[in-house]
Amino acid sequence: MHADYIIDQNFSDITFSENDIKYKEYENCTFTNCDFTSCFFVAVTFIDCNFLDCNFKGTKINHVSLRDVWFTKCDFTSVNFSMTDQIIYEFHFKSCLLDYAQFYKLKLNKIQFLDCSMVSVDFMETNLEQAVFDNCNLRLAVFSKSNLQKVDFLTSY
Repeated sequence: MHADYIIDQNFSDITFSENDIKYKEYENCTFTNCDFTSCFFVAVTFIDCNFLDCNFKGTKINHVSLRDVWFTKCDFTSVNFSMTDQIIYEFHFKSCLLDYAQFYKLKLNKIQFLDCSMVSVDFMETNLEQAVFDNCNLRLAVFSKSNLQKVDFLTSY
C-alpha cells in the first residue's frame, strides 16, 4: 500500500479514527491535544515530530517508526511499544503517563524519561544503556534481564 507523506503540519484538537493514521509518514509535524485512542498504528513513520497533551491510552502500535520524536504530557497507559521499528529511531518522553506500558526487548539506548509516571512498566530484556530516568515514578517497574549500563536513576523513585 502507498504511504501518504505529510510535512510541516500542525494538528490540534483532533480525534483520529481507527484508520486515519495507517500507512502515513509525518515529518516536522506537531500534534496538540489530539486523541489517538481509537487508532491502530500500522506502518506509520514520525520524523522530527512533537506530541503535546495527546491521548494514546490503550492504542495499538504495529511497525511504527519514531525518529527524533518528543512526547510531552501524553497518556500512554497500557500501550505496548514492543512492535516499534528498531531501525534508525529516537524518541523521548517528558511529563507523560506511561503506567502499565510495555517496552519488552527494545533497544532504547540514550532514551530520556523526564518527570514521567511509569508504574508497573515492563522493560524485560530491554537495552536501556545510557538511558535517563529523571524524577520518574518507577513503582513496580520490571527490569528483568535488561541492560542497565550507565543508566541514570538518580532522581527517580
